[in-house]
Amino acid sequence: MSGDNAERLIVALDVETYEKASKLVELLSPQVRWVKVGSQLFTREGPRICELVRSSGLNLFLDLKFHDIPNTVYGAVRSALELDAGMLTLHTSGGTEMIREAMRAVEESGKRQVMLLGVTVLTHLRIDDFVTLFSSTCAPREMVLNLASLAQQAGLDGVVASAHEVKILKGHLGKDLKVVTPGIRLEGEGGKDDQVRVVTPEKAIEAGADFIVVGRPIIAAQDPAKACQRIFERMRSAEQRD
Repeated sequence: MSGDNAERLIVALDVETYEKASKLVELLSPQVRWVKVGSQLFTREGPRICELVRSSGLNLFLDLKFHDIPNTVYGAVRSALELDAGMLTLHTSGGTEMIREAMRAVEESGKRQVMLLGVTVLTHLRIDDFVTLFSSTCAPREMVLNLASLAQQAGLDGVVASAHEVKILKGHLGKDLKVVTPGIRLEGEGGKDDQVRVVTPEKAIEAGADFIVVGRPIIAAQDPAKACQRIFERMRSAEQRD
């Protein structure tokens, strides 16, 4: 695997318990550099799951999607920084003041290397949902671009957006804006899946994603380590075609 690809792949620990997460971390830590802890696992296991990740030599993406009044988000980010996360998320729809308070927490901590990422539009939402939620018929990419523009203007390091929007984001906002892409799936994956705007690893890399977040194709595989290697191979293949 290339060092670059190891840095660009984030494995989502979307499991229910510390024990399951611990097994995955043990299996995957020789290969990967980043793992993501989301609200399900963190709510159940708390800070000790972050300690597991950091003690294994991995970088922590703490994906709690903060969305509250500015002062509360400021305090939440301060607390998250004590867990040595390398990436944190907040909803850009919380507005400029909320984002700036999150940034103030990072700056005051002296941990400016931490990447603050703005969540744009969740990958399970369809156009019909936009009508229901926002009384809007605009395409998801328009909403994503608007929110990403707000995030950039407020000073965030990057955004979380599906691969369907990466090219338009890079084209309008520049290549310096980091884009983290969830919703990665392999062709022919069956079963129930709540994400709608999904793509393959190759398509995400070809679109220009800086990081891809992969959960089920790795953690639900019979052999997660081999599945991880296959993802790396597909990432390399996409880079060679680019």
